[in-house]
Amino acid sequence: MVDDSAVGVTGEPFTLDIERGKIREFARATGSANPDYLTAEDPVIPPTFLTTAFFWQTGGSDPWPAVAMDQRKGLHAEQEFVFHGPPPRAGDRLTGRSRIESVTRKEGRSGTLTFAVMVTEFRDETGRHVATARLTGVETAVTGTHRSGGAGHQAAQSQGQGGAEAKVTA
Repeated sequence: MVDDSAVGVTGEPFTLDIERGKIREFARATGSANPDYLTAEDPVIPPTFLTTAFFWQTGGSDPWPAVAMDQRKGLHAEQEFVFHGPPPRAGDRLTGRSRIESVTRKEGRSGTLTFAVMVTEFRDETGRHVATARLTGVETAVTGTHRSGGAGHQAAQSQGQGGAEAKVTA
């Protein structure tokens, strides 16, 4: 059962080094043929690349365990990325910090659904707020291996142009 007291729990800052090879690997793994990711010397990141922050968070930097979601009933409901200017590029070093933003409940057909939202803010080496990632997890009322429906996936392509705020939901 989700722990409401997790709201406000904040992880320690963590460092995410943006590497050219990792951008290429991510782009190929996601089926992108965009040369901005595959062949550029200093490629921009694909819109959903910041998902890899999970590999950089360890121990005290990850507040998600405080949510105490029952993984037998848990689903990854949504992931959103908002860029506050040009996307990061290979060679950039970001500092991320995650916090549990909210826990809410909603009655569904099979019982109560509990939603938990974790927000991660990414800043560059100058302290500029580069991007915000918002993860929503949901704990269903029932366990089981068969669930109907599924999350849609919205593909997005980045042109590597900057200046305007961009929002990507996957």
